[in-house]
Amino acid sequence: MENRYDSIILISFGGPEKREDVMPFLKNVTRGRNIPERRLQEVAEHYYHFGGKSPINEQNRELIRALEVELKKHAIDLPIYFGNRNWQPTIEEALKEMIADGRKRALAFFTSMFSSYSGCRQYQENISDAQKAIGDQAPVVEKLRFGYNHPLFIEALTDRTKEALNEIPAELHGSTAMLFSAHSIPLAMAKNCEYVNQLNESAALVAENFPGIKHELVYQSRSGPPEMPWLEPDICDRINQLASDGIKACLVVPIGFVSDHLEVLYDLDVEAREAAENNGLKFSRAKTVENHPLFVSMIRELIEERLNPEKEKRFLGSKGPHHDYCPESCCLSGRPRPA
Repeated sequence: MENRYDSIILISFGGPEKREDVMPFLKNVTRGRNIPERRLQEVAEHYYHFGGKSPINEQNRELIRALEVELKKHAIDLPIYFGNRNWQPTIEEALKEMIADGRKRALAFFTSMFSSYSGCRQYQENISDAQKAIGDQAPVVEKLRFGYNHPLFIEALTDRTKEALNEIPAELHGSTAMLFSAHSIPLAMAKNCEYVNQLNESAALVAENFPGIKHELVYQSRSGPPEMPWLEPDICDRINQLASDGIKACLVVPIGFVSDHLEVLYDLDVEAREAAENNGLKFSRAKTVENHPLFVSMIRELIEERLNPEKEKRFLGSKGPHHDYCPESCCLSGRPRPA
């Protein structure tokens, strides 16, 4: 069967790569949302804490290099391009590079494992905007399905979690709380997608490998106005409650993220760790899947599914494989529509 795809594009959020990029980047991220300058300066301090550079772009480049090796190993001859929503290289720049190379139809891997407006539909809107800006020459781009319940994603997460659990003394395992952390989103947005259900499914699949340790889902990195309800509990608020529940240690698994980018490094390794230490709790944080060989193999399997529709779509749990093509009602933003 003739392959109708000629390329892969990895699409991500983007991040500043030097100190002077931080404020322009944050203004780009929050354009049209009327975020006060004072709040942007507060968030900028998180970046300055790490020298003004987000590691996300380099982490994505490392993932691309690992995926290139994986594809070559399995005789899949598709070049990989890289585009971001909020910073260079942009999606539009990536599509123009593809045009220069004669590429017509790409499969897109979003660096998100769970359905939500910001993790799926907004990326598709970003692609559409870039295609419109380019015109008729723009390549066709079709997204790969989400792998939140793919066996290799769950196995990679389990591996990372075991590594982190080993940092907690064995005698504390019976009084350890396993906190699966994901980015909070507005409740209005959560009602229009399967984000929470998928996170709970993935967390349960990982937790099955750790009998005797209780787990729960928590959230981090909320950025909206206080009057707008977002998903809770906040991870730091929950950690502050754990000591009174008889918990001696907390094992944090950033299930909602695929790389150790700045929100993971600051919100977990700085703020959540400080909350744990202030409450006398042992703290350990699992690495994200990043370029774990099993995660890279999962991406390759998702690509193979689309190259060969006869290939089995693997999954764990009760929800079945995620859809390849999103229905119109999927992952709406929850924002009021203009009149």
